[in-house]
Amino acid sequence: MATVVAVCVSERKGERKKPVAQGVLRGGHGLEGDAHAGSWHRQVSLLAQESIEKMREAGLDVGPGDFAENLTTEGIELFTLPVGTRLRVGEALLEVTQIGKVCHDRCAIYYQAGDCVMPREGIFVRVLEGGTVRPGATVSVESREATA
Repeated sequence: MATVVAVCVSERKGERKKPVAQGVLRGGHGLEGDAHAGSWHRQVSLLAQESIEKMREAGLDVGPGDFAENLTTEGIELFTLPVGTRLRVGEALLEVTQIGKVCHDRCAIYYQAGDCVMPREGIFVRVLEGGTVRPGATVSVESREATA
């Protein structure tokens, strides 16, 4: 069973996010209190703990939020989900809108390790149905329909 390991927010873009006890995902907006929330296709970012472990194995002291992800998950290979996949995360329903991203500026993680997993293995979603999310919440695939 896949679960949420951490819920993370930041007040400004371009900085690591801090884990919080719980968050509120608002439909059509994203994670309340996070700088990346808004009416666009990248309302919430997700990265698997397994991806973070790859960077730890490369010698970095990193954890949830250090890659600026909002939700750290465990037990689901996020980057293999096609765009259009719908995920139930706790009470909320999310839709995958983007896999990975282009990093125009190299982040501090890249300079420390010579690599960063977020551009390849992080995913972005929009919130279809809101709800509270906290560590331990289940993550399940509701539909795996790719969109063109």
